[in-house]
Amino acid sequence: MIVEQLVFVVIAFAIFVYMFFKMMRQSDISYIIILVLETIGIALNFLEVLFGVKLNIVFVIIKYILAIIIPIFVMIIETRGKTLAEIYNIYMVKSLIKLENTKKAKKILLQLTSKYPNNYEAHRLLAEMYEKEGGMRKAIDEYVQAIDIYKQDYDSFYRVAHLLTYLDRKDDATQMLTTLLEKKPDFYEATILLGDLLIEKGSYKEAVGIYQDALRYNPTSFDINYNLGIVYTMLNDFQNAKVCYEKAAELNALSYTAKYSLAEIELIYKNLEEAEKKFLEVIESEELSADAYCELAKIHLIKNDKDTAIKYANVSIDIDAKRMVKKIKADPIFIPILAKLTIPFNLEHKDENEEAINKDKQKTKINEKDLKVKEHLEEVIDITRNLSYTDINLLKKEEYKKEIQSDEKNKKRLLDKEQREKQ
Repeated sequence: MIVEQLVFVVIAFAIFVYMFFKMMRQSDISYIIILVLETIGIALNFLEVLFGVKLNIVFVIIKYILAIIIPIFVMIIETRGKTLAEIYNIYMVKSLIKLENTKKAKKILLQLTSKYPNNYEAHRLLAEMYEKEGGMRKAIDEYVQAIDIYKQDYDSFYRVAHLLTYLDRKDDATQMLTTLLEKKPDFYEATILLGDLLIEKGSYKEAVGIYQDALRYNPTSFDINYNLGIVYTMLNDFQNAKVCYEKAAELNALSYTAKYSLAEIELIYKNLEEAEKKFLEVIESEELSADAYCELAKIHLIKNDKDTAIKYANVSIDIDAKRMVKKIKADPIFIPILAKLTIPFNLEHKDENEEAINKDKQKTKINEKDLKVKEHLEEVIDITRNLSYTDINLLKKEEYKKEIQSDEKNKKRLLDKEQREKQ
């Protein structure tokens, strides 16, 4: 028992002295907590010796925990490059954030990053706080410092790119995302954001490569399949676009935009029955029902079924009169039935402000990316309307050849990439 107490005193006192001098050297009062705990543990041992009694097992365990185990645990953590003050303050900040006391949490983080500029977690928490407050530039600065400390912080890398898009620095965001995907090709959110930026920029061929790489890691992603369909559409590669839209519609049965694009592609190839079938599914969509009825009217005009065409065109006008009347009047295919349509007589006298409001409402219903694709497909349909079936078949054959060549190129590119990754 005496030997055990002697060993305890030597170890506990040595740790106490070490912690005391560390506190003095770093001018860090957070070590006082550890010193107080050690003092309590040593005091229990002193009482045991002084009164010559054997402590209860519970008090013995408490004595060792307070005087030896907790201080040694702190010393082990500090070997990983963090001081007790950093550990304590980070814990305090996280607790304050949960309690929604962001003002005090931010104050602690600012002091922490000033005193310990290499504390990764402090910079990251501060960046997240600035981002929630809308301080985009400050958030970027903190995320960048976090990345400098921890190079594999891909999430912070993505957050910087995301914030750059809000600051309209889209070229910088594109470059960052490209670099990020080279390091971590399976980063789903980075793929989606980069793809959207490339589509917005009109870099469709580059977007194809990004999405095809992403399909290796997320083959069942609706967004990747649908967006790949979009870029193929904008490249007029309708065969590949159709495959992608079909996959997207299979993954999400409520994706009316994918079904609408599929219907439009069927119209391009003069597959009227398939196109009609798809448009009849799309009429359930609030955003696209007016356009779907309008396209159904066109199909029945091509079939020379004027009565059904009139019915569908009138339904389209009832849903969105201002926009659909303008669209119908601009399309020569409706000339034979125009006089029989129920067009509101005062429609042309609506002021420009109301027209602008209606246009804005349409934009909120369909995002810019989908709207661009929709308009492109409608333009192609207008161009190909007077083509013969022979011309359409030739177009299919040319696209099939391109598809074969594209597949070969993509296979070679993927093989080259896999070889580079192995090296």
